[in-house]
Amino acid sequence: MAKKLSVTQVRSGVGKKFKHRRTLEALGFKKHQQTVIHDDNPAIRGMVRQVAHLVRVEELS
Repeated sequence: MAKKLSVTQVRSGVGKKFKHRRTLEALGFKKHQQTVIHDDNPAIRGMVRQVAHLVRVEELS
């Protein structure tokens, strides 16, 4: 069974770099404090690393 990541946006993207705002959008965030679930893979890990200052990540089993 593949691992999953629970990613929660904890800080707003307003006033941040355009690239970071687009990354939040690509992760599926529509609102502040929203949580999305993704498969754990290198592409998602890279996106999360880019906006690590805006999100909180938890591994789900």
